[in-house]
Amino acid sequence: MREHHELYIDGSWRAPLEPSVLELTDPATGEPNARISLGGEADVDAAVAAAKRAFTSYSQTTPQDRIALLERVLAEYDSRSEDLAQAVTEELGAPLALARGAHVPSGRVQIATAIEVLKSYEFTEMRGDTEVRKEPLGVAGLITPWNFPVLQPVGKTVSALAAGSTAVLKPAQSTPYTAIILAEILDAAGVPAGVFNLVNGRGSVIGSRLSSHPDVGVISFTGSLAAQTQVAMAAAPTAKRVVSELGGKSPHILLPDADLNIAVETAMTWLMAMTGQLCSAPTRTLVPRERLEEFLAVLVPAVENIVLGDPRAQETTMGPLISAEQWDTVQGYINKGIEEGARLVTGGLGKPEGLEAGHFVKPTVFVDVDNSMTIAREEIFGPVMSVITYDTVEEAVEIANDTPFGLAAYVGGEDLQAARAVAEQIQAGTVLINDVEFDWSAPWGGYKQSGNGREFGPDGMAEYLETKVLRGA
Repeated sequence: MREHHELYIDGSWRAPLEPSVLELTDPATGEPNARISLGGEADVDAAVAAAKRAFTSYSQTTPQDRIALLERVLAEYDSRSEDLAQAVTEELGAPLALARGAHVPSGRVQIATAIEVLKSYEFTEMRGDTEVRKEPLGVAGLITPWNFPVLQPVGKTVSALAAGSTAVLKPAQSTPYTAIILAEILDAAGVPAGVFNLVNGRGSVIGSRLSSHPDVGVISFTGSLAAQTQVAMAAAPTAKRVVSELGGKSPHILLPDADLNIAVETAMTWLMAMTGQLCSAPTRTLVPRERLEEFLAVLVPAVENIVLGDPRAQETTMGPLISAEQWDTVQGYINKGIEEGARLVTGGLGKPEGLEAGHFVKPTVFVDVDNSMTIAREEIFGPVMSVITYDTVEEAVEIANDTPFGLAAYVGGEDLQAARAVAEQIQAGTVLINDVEFDWSAPWGGYKQSGNGREFGPDGMAEYLETKVLRGA
């Protein structure tokens, strides 16, 4: 049982001014595994005040100063990597192998990338006799989701700190363990008091106060469109910058010459292994009509061979959903798919046999899906695949773009030039071809209702900088 009843504000751990205790449970068992204290608006005010004070001196540090600081952070991060992996499994239910192999390394890449960016980033540029400067923006409010509890807090934090801005982090209330370890890492690395602050709490309280606070200069938010709407409305009166990464309904176009084994591997990696709890999951697979049965012959056995169970067990390849609430949501979508006439080929309603205690869901595949169906339109955040057939590549591209989202997309095809031509037509922030390895340092963000702005690498750091023009006689 984890017990943590303090917030990290102005370089020290302190109890919330008006503490409220939240009990958390293990997604794999439903049993309580932690109690934490939540902060309130007064704690946000204290954290922002500390960050504002610290900004005066921290914003004047040189890139070389910040490189040295982040190098110490990286060393501390490496020393705590197993602690982070164990925390991810406890709070999210991700298989330990996935926590070690994806969650923790993706956070490490963010620190290493920020260091490399600072080594070459041009903070000043002469345009004729005009000097254009990029300066630290101020206090950053960071609001992160539960599905990537290492990548998101680490990525947002190091981007802000690399820019010379200071930060107040509000992690998702259901996944606070890794954020607490991050605060311990930053403290051990010698991050100056007030430069980083951690306030656990409810989004309706902590997120709202951060978004409306007049001394916060930028909000970086990852979550749902509904929550982002509230953030944007709260931020509007102070005209602060709001950077957001929201949901997705990512298409996976299999071209007529696609290698179906690679296509299935993409689905296993980016949809099923993550329990579908990934905003860029390839949940809409577009298959040439004449290759449907061939594709299912490869896909269905792979899905049915997924090993569900204890996320700490070596053989487990898919863990539970994060909560009973999320389990109910996914069940509702599976039922909706059945009601609207999609054909269920594997998976379905209810819990897998022998796994009734945790929030486990059957990996599910629907075929005969029309792009107008609910399961093809809305983000499910569960291991539910909709297979849609098409007759021409032009039709596939039209279906792929027929969504209010535009976060990611996937294309499979042996002819790389043809696959790239299709990828260029898709309205999405990231398109992966043939299960290529993901670049965690590349700009991350979406088109349309998938958000605005970008995270990670130099583009992510730029969100925490402001532009100043200097001209002298």
